[in-house]
Amino acid sequence: MIAHLMNSWRGWLAFMTIFLFCFAATGMLSMAKSETGKTNPANLVGHGGPIKAISISVDGQAILTGSFDYSAILWQLDSLGTNKLVRRYNDHDGAVNAVEFVTDKNHFLSAGDDGSIYLWDTTSDNLLFRFNGHQAKVLSLAVSANGKLAASASWDRTVRLWNLEGLEPVSILDGHKGPVNAVLISDNGQQVFSGSYDGTIIKWSATTSTLERTLHRHGWGINVMKWLPEKQQILFGTINGDVQIFDLKTNTISKILIPHQRPVLALAVSRDGKFLASGGGDGIIRVWKTSDWSVVEELHSSFGPVWSMVFSQDNKKIFYVGLDDYAIAWTISPRKIDTEVQGKFPRRFQKLENMSLGERQFARKCSICHTLKPGDQNRAGPSLFGIFGRVAGTLKGYNYSAGLLDSKIVWNEDTIDQLFALGPQHVTPGSKMPLQKIAQEDKRTALIKFLKTNTQ
Repeated sequence: MIAHLMNSWRGWLAFMTIFLFCFAATGMLSMAKSETGKTNPANLVGHGGPIKAISISVDGQAILTGSFDYSAILWQLDSLGTNKLVRRYNDHDGAVNAVEFVTDKNHFLSAGDDGSIYLWDTTSDNLLFRFNGHQAKVLSLAVSANGKLAASASWDRTVRLWNLEGLEPVSILDGHKGPVNAVLISDNGQQVFSGSYDGTIIKWSATTSTLERTLHRHGWGINVMKWLPEKQQILFGTINGDVQIFDLKTNTISKILIPHQRPVLALAVSRDGKFLASGGGDGIIRVWKTSDWSVVEELHSSFGPVWSMVFSQDNKKIFYVGLDDYAIAWTISPRKIDTEVQGKFPRRFQKLENMSLGERQFARKCSICHTLKPGDQNRAGPSLFGIFGRVAGTLKGYNYSAGLLDSKIVWNEDTIDQLFALGPQHVTPGSKMPLQKIAQEDKRTALIKFLKTNTQ
């Protein structure tokens, strides 16, 4: 029963970017800002879907983001806050859940729903290598300090190790009884640590690929883990909202912090170790001072889950991501309360009032991946403008999967109806389209009518 409850919590959180995520937030609408994020010039604006991952380089000058729009973006930061989009990496076959710099900053890794791990060149837009092997989505990545070894945590219940020099698989670490959500590599690269749905943190030998021992049994699923400085303590967050620290020297829980009301999905530790932050499904970000464990700042206004976050190099900002199409730069020092409320509620894909049945289907089933406007290429799917009468896979400027490039389908009332009645896996096999259906005929009819009216 507990295992089922743990799975349902995380599953609900993982898929609410597609379906409905709605806080009881009447009165919040007047506080919400523009969905574009351009009200704050330090925000990272450029994705076409909710952002699921963020990572910052060792020197603090570059940031990576990964999104539901099937892309990763490299950003250049500057002291003036006029952050620049450097490159977009579009060759993923699914939502991007994890991004991680390799130590030289000229390379990075990304991974996500397609189960592959991608190695990229940051000086160009070249895909250097694609590691395959996982049988389910990847949630977390780690890179050794020397940049030679990578680890990936997957919902196939395994951790896999990869040789970044030889571009080959190393081993499979198999022992968890549930999906693996988090992974870390020790400073010397000889140990790997993983956290899972099954509520355990396991220590593995990277040299022998064996399970050394189970470090901790929490009971509730482990969602996220981060190293504290010197890599002798593991900060972890759980499905029931706990934020705790496990000490590797004493093999005990050395600190229990104030819990969240909902699952903890994001953790961040400042480069100098003076601060850490926790963020959860409750939309709260809590910043701690590690010298005395006092809460120095708290944010309650993100209108949705906090998927990932990082501290800026100077500890004055936290960049955090969630259901918005942009990464939000929250200034925590000096605090500016009058400009804190950021994000938009409700988002375009959330259930809205005063909508027709067809528009509501589009908002919930289509809008996270598609726009109705011509020329918008930043979403996970192509623009639907002019969709009726168009041959599948032929819109210029969009990077289609082979499944649609080889398709002979012409989009019309009948083929769109079949798409949602049978599901993309039957109508467009091999495409990137999420596996979703609309069972009720009246809803499919209403959606098609809405599309005919709004895509011409």
